[in-house]
Amino acid sequence: MTKTAERLPAAAAPQAPPPAPAGGGRGRRAFADQVRAYGFLLGGLLCFALFSWYPAIRAVVIAFQRYTPGSAPEWVGTANFRRVLADPEFGAAWRNTLTFTVLALLIGFAVPFVLALVLNELRHAKAFFRVVVYLPVMIPPVVSALLWKWFYDPGAGLANETLRALHLPTSNWSNGTDTALVSLVIVATWANLGGTVLIYLAALQSIPGELYEAAELDGANLLQRVRHVTIPQTRFVILMLMLLQIIATMQVFTEPFVITGGGPESATVTVLYLIYKYAFLYNDFGGACALSVMLLVLLGAFSALYLRLTRSEGDA
Repeated sequence: MTKTAERLPAAAAPQAPPPAPAGGGRGRRAFADQVRAYGFLLGGLLCFALFSWYPAIRAVVIAFQRYTPGSAPEWVGTANFRRVLADPEFGAAWRNTLTFTVLALLIGFAVPFVLALVLNELRHAKAFFRVVVYLPVMIPPVVSALLWKWFYDPGAGLANETLRALHLPTSNWSNGTDTALVSLVIVATWANLGGTVLIYLAALQSIPGELYEAAELDGANLLQRVRHVTIPQTRFVILMLMLLQIIATMQVFTEPFVITGGGPESATVTVLYLIYKYAFLYNDFGGACALSVMLLVLLGAFSALYLRLTRSEGDA
């Protein structure tokens, strides 16, 4: 027995487990993974740096310079800000922008929510009506504005022709100082309605049906179910869309540029339209960048609030 045991091959002996990789090896592999990941992101980062970050930083610098094409920039400190603040159109532009934002929240916030509630209750042709509601989003903004400009034409426009056919008084629509801004709000609401409705619809369909059944058993009517079930269950989506709408509507430009040209009597001049006038009509890039920095600070505050709320919701 002893001799047989001595003649057993060495491979039959149990093998020791391989040594664990050193910490340095793991660190090198993790570093290599990071390098590969940032290599894939390099193209996107370069695009952001070239077309987003550099123009933003450059605009902040020009805001403190006297800058016109073909001449060397001259550092003037806060002179551009003082000149812009003294412009009579500055107050009108901010007043029109804030009024537009408030009206857009009153009209463009309630209408999509109500439409989403209606679409959520449909039992037939739901897909068709979703496409119909989303259709304006697929139209280019300039084309949409041109269509509404014809629609609002005080002479042969479709709006006044319809009112005449119904024997109702006509309106100046976008040509009246008291109706122009409201007319632009209607255009912006119609153009951006579809995306907001679909987001609300997705939020509504995520609400458990048991909550509505319990509310019905308790005798709640439709309005009570919306108030005590729908709104509480979608409050985060409502708040997020409200903040995003504020950020978007404070940058309104296409509608006043195409439909009204800022008129009549500066009734539809917005901050972004005034920036355009400073840059491309007055050839004053310093003043345009000064206005841009003011708008950047305000929108940055709303963006920070949006990020804070989304982060808090994600942590919850």
